Amino acid sequence: MNETTAVKRPPQPDFSAITTEELIAYRAAENGWRASSAARALLGEPDPSAAIEWQDVALPGGVLPVRVYRPMPMCDGEAAARSDLPLVVHVHGGGFVGTAVQCDWTNSRLAARLPALVVSVEHRLLAPGTALSAAADDGWDVLRNVLGHAAQWGIDPSRTAVFGESCGALISTLMAARARAAGLELYAQVLVNPVVDVTGTMFDYASIAEHADSPTLALPQLQLLQRLAVPSGANARAVSPLYADDLRGLAPALVVVPTPDPVADHGRRYAERRLEAGTSVRLSEYPGAQHAFLTLPGVEPQAEAAQKEILAFLRAALAQ
Repeated sequence: MNETTAVKRPPQPDFSAITTEELIAYRAAENGWRASSAARALLGEPDPSAAIEWQDVALPGGVLPVRVYRPMPMCDGEAAARSDLPLVVHVHGGGFVGTAVQCDWTNSRLAARLPALVVSVEHRLLAPGTALSAAADDGWDVLRNVLGHAAQWGIDPSRTAVFGESCGALISTLMAARARAAGLELYAQVLVNPVVDVTGTMFDYASIAEHADSPTLALPQLQLLQRLAVPSGANARAVSPLYADDLRGLAPALVVVPTPDPVADHGRRYAERRLEAGTSVRLSEYPGAQHAFLTLPGVEPQAEAAQKEILAFLRAALAQ
């Protein structure tokens, strides 16, 4: 988890023919770059009003690191008084590559400006032998652990939201469904450029055909994501929120969709299904913004506007 400085970004491999060894080597190099100061020009600088640290969470399957963002105390003694912060559990995008550090820009701003405790899950990344269900378990187990130790974390467990980007948004929707089934009330979901379908129909959308060569998410990456997410014999519908039997009773959602994005229609269709189920949802489109634009404030002008919209949505949802 060391954040180094003099790191070069690796070239993208051929995702259509990548081997397991190549995948592991590529994501180690790519995540090393994303965690370096060299990446800040693209990924943005953290808000200095938030404290950021790694912590380990003991889960049923072992210890998992999470990246924790807290508002900095404004005066002496305030830290001890902040024992009732709302909780936002965040899941980074990438699926088979990615790290919570890539989201420091957004998560530090949420922590400082809501204010809230933001816990970003460094979940297991997809690979042969590590399916999407494992990453979803990590997100759910972190959510339960933090809520189960609310006093230790300094949170108000009655004000909780989940927030995910891309594949992380997929994991967040699965977490929300499990929370509903367990009787755990969430107050909001934020889903940014979400993937919500990993079945055989995953690619049957106009946005994928139109934007298959997107520089931030091309078709071969989506195809690799599906192969890793749902191994042969696994039930793809069980991890595809678009095909959930019942979308009633879920927390209100903000669905953020950049328009020239291969999975833009995933977000649109999921919002439609929630409306059909009578579940609160707001669909917000950002024309011209590319996939993962929220993590690229250095080059994506609309990242700032989206971050402000997310902040306002969560502030309203988590208000006392």
